[in-house]
Amino acid sequence: MPINTFISYLQTEKRYSKHTITAYKNDLFAFQQFLQKEFSLNDISLCTHHFVRSWVAYLMENKNEAKTINRKLSTLKSFFNFLIKNKVVQNNPMLKVIAPKIPKRLPTYVPESNMNNLLQKDLFVEGFNGIRDRLILEFLYNTGIRLSELIGIKIKDVDIAESKVKVLGKRNKERMIPFNHYLLEILKEYIEARNAKFPNTEYEEMLLTSKGSPLYHKLVYRIVNKYLSKVTTLSKKSPHVIRHTFATHMLNNGADINAIKELLGHSSLAATQVYTHNSIEKLKNIYKQAHPKA
Repeated sequence: MPINTFISYLQTEKRYSKHTITAYKNDLFAFQQFLQKEFSLNDISLCTHHFVRSWVAYLMENKNEAKTINRKLSTLKSFFNFLIKNKVVQNNPMLKVIAPKIPKRLPTYVPESNMNNLLQKDLFVEGFNGIRDRLILEFLYNTGIRLSELIGIKIKDVDIAESKVKVLGKRNKERMIPFNHYLLEILKEYIEARNAKFPNTEYEEMLLTSKGSPLYHKLVYRIVNKYLSKVTTLSKKSPHVIRHTFATHMLNNGADINAIKELLGHSSLAATQVYTHNSIEKLKNIYKQAHPKA
């Protein structure tokens, strides 16, 4: 089956992360099910641009956001490029498909005062879970790393002497990120609690559940949502919001945008420049408040 061959290619040759591969797989099988149901077409490689356009229309009717649809179309583009390269098909149906426009939205972030309130020690329960939860939030805000990067950190990746951590980002790119003394002290406290609670653990992952297994995505989402709910009324309360918060606060406090790009692990500056819009909005508010004729 072309889909399984393509997924194998992504795993062995492109070496994409498990999370990325799962997304590709879900998109392709969802499209295949659509073809089977709507057009009785069992071979995805036989589809034309008409079928893809119908899928886009179907996704829009079912209230999928333009960003989500574009990601799915990007999956199909990669898939059909693979089929052409391997001479499975001759024509690429994606060349005649126009992706829906994504409305520009400023990244959602938490104000600095709210983040300071969030990271107060008395907000967290005593014991291992409280120390771990505080470390999760401090790690996300202190470094701006992605959720998948946080979960992937192993004990050996943390250099306590140099106050830096090695993370594995998108496309399996490694980068070193420095952190401050606040995170260092919490990290030391957590490692001590981890060693005391799980002295014989076989897991290399730094962050563990209360039962001693590696932390997983849904649990981190629940933890972040729980604590952000105590300090903000934002509708979105996810680890990625803290990543946006990190970048916005760094920029607002004078950090160079190229340095922020490296810390976030962005492949291009364009992805980082979105945070400058938040800074401009802040300047507008200051101007309106301060200028006598504003």
